[in-house]
Amino acid sequence: MASELLENTIATLRVLRTSDHGAFLDGQTGNTNDDILLHKDQQTSPVSIGDDVEVFLYRDPKGRLTASMRLPAMKVGQIGYVEVINVTNFGCFVEVGTERGIFMPHAEMRGRPQVGEKVWVKLYTDKSGRMAVSMDVDDEMRRASKAATEAVVGQQVNGAIYNLTSDGAFFITPERWIAFLHRSEMTRKLNVGEMVEARVTFKRDDGRINVSMRPIKEKALVSDGQIIMEYLLQRGGKMPYSDESSAMLIKDKFNISKAAFKRAIGHLMKDRLVVQEDGWTLLTETGKEWTPSTDKED
Repeated sequence: MASELLENTIATLRVLRTSDHGAFLDGQTGNTNDDILLHKDQQTSPVSIGDDVEVFLYRDPKGRLTASMRLPAMKVGQIGYVEVINVTNFGCFVEVGTERGIFMPHAEMRGRPQVGEKVWVKLYTDKSGRMAVSMDVDDEMRRASKAATEAVVGQQVNGAIYNLTSDGAFFITPERWIAFLHRSEMTRKLNVGEMVEARVTFKRDDGRINVSMRPIKEKALVSDGQIIMEYLLQRGGKMPYSDESSAMLIKDKFNISKAAFKRAIGHLMKDRLVVQEDGWTLLTETGKEWTPSTDKED
């Protein structure tokens, strides 16, 4: 006895008859009421009675099993960077080239991607035999990657984030290099699936690269210093933050690491724009006259 045909699966079915609407495929139940319509709009090439046709099965708006010759652009086990086309209480659907999107349950998500966003996914078959997708692609990325032997420290690279952990983000470049972006090297909040551009800071022994979204230190001294000076001016020339403040507090207030904060403060103190007293940072008389246009590198 033939197994039951399910939506979100690929099957090879025989054409039993045709009509003005399209072709009817064998539903494999022995009941013609269960034959499956392959509409003319879902045919990528002409079909005739007796042909065996490979089709993707899905449910139409009335819940009827329907066929399309437009197969997924990915094969089971492959990964792709795809768009979210619908979000439900149970998960979301992504575009993989079929007439209907492929489902991704909440358990297979990283974060909560929204309609229009793109994410890395792998296509797999669930326990019921239906196709589904998952954002757990670390193993597939590792197998697809190449050692970054040709990477150069200082060069700009880009890619879409496929994993975001408490330590930072991972993305793969067009050269198939895996890049790690530590949280301290981010200049803004990032989401899984987001395209980012960063600078290579280190080539690792494992063939991966470490990257940073922050400018090089010389430029960072100026940009970080400007952020601090603007904050001081907004607060009347004083703030309860200094070299003694915690790294978490500095990150929360200025979105920079404590090391970057200390470098910038040191630069401002050298220029006699600020002083530190009892855990506070204060503008000097010179600092009170500061404007962004006069803040120059040494």
